This record gives sequence, C-alpha cells and structure tokens, in this order.
Amino acid sequence: MPVLIKVYQNKIKEAKSFGKWYGRVASTKTMSYQELCKHMSEHNSVYGEDVCLGVANKLQSCILEQLLEGKKVQFGDLGTFYLSLSSSGVDKEEDFNLGLCIKGLYLCFAPSRTDVNNLSSKMLKQKASFMNVKDLAGSHTANSGADNDDEDDGPTGGYPPNPGD
Repeated sequence: MPVLIKVYQNKIKEAKSFGKWYGRVASTKTMSYQELCKHMSEHNSVYGEDVCLGVANKLQSCILEQLLEGKKVQFGDLGTFYLSLSSSGVDKEEDFNLGLCIKGLYLCFAPSRTDVNNLSSKMLKQKASFMNVKDLAGSHTANSGADNDDEDDGPTGGYPPNPGD
C-alpha cells in the first residue's frame, strides 16, 4: 500500500506561508505493540505470538536500561536510539544545577544512513509510493478511521515546520 498523504492548508495567520497548501502523512491506524508482535509471528516464524511478545518486551526493557546508562543503542540496520534533553541556560558553569536546569529528557531515533539500509529522507522518498487520501475509493469513509491529523504525534513531538516559516 502506498503512503497516504492528506493535503492541508496553513491557517496560521502570522506565518509567512499562511494560505499555502502542504502535504502530511495520514495514518490509517496506530498498530499496538501486541498487534506488532502478532504480525511478527505470522511472518513464517516458528515462534508464536507469545514468544515474539516476550522477546520484544525484553528488548524494550534492555534498550531503555542501556539508554539510561548513557549509551546510544543501534537497532540493527533500522537506526539508533539515543537520549536528548532540554535545559535552561545560566550565566556561569558553576550555577548549572542539574535538578533545576534540566527541563526534559527525550527519547530520539536517528534512522540508518548506511549503504546496507539507507533510511535518509531522500532514500525513503525514492522507495515509497504516494497516494492522496482523496483518491481512495469512498475517501469519506476511508478517512474516518484515520488517525487524527491534528494530534501532535510527529517523530519529535510535532510536525516539521512548513517551508517559509
């Protein structure tokens, strides 16, 4: 199935790109963790859903453990998980208080850019096919089950900025 694209208009009056039309990926649903493990078990695996779920649970806890120990974690040819933070600034190094200045800790993911599995934006675009949500047969019913595009669910906690903003 192609990547579904929903076309939307920038309605932020203060933005330089106000009134322009852009595309955004439209998700048909969010696959649950358990659904993903069941899906894995259906790929000609000798292991059932329960084993896949157990391995995935252990993998998840080990990734988190290693991240909290200050390591980046490479996830095969898919990419690397790492932590990032936001903090407030102070005038002098000695005034930086970890408890007061650190505002947030974030789980991040950098896609692989190796020759084996280049997942850069340019390569993903070349591998993907696209379809406008409106081009689906009965798009008014097909779109009603789509994830809410107004949610702040982008990979970094939001959508990429519109060009020109």
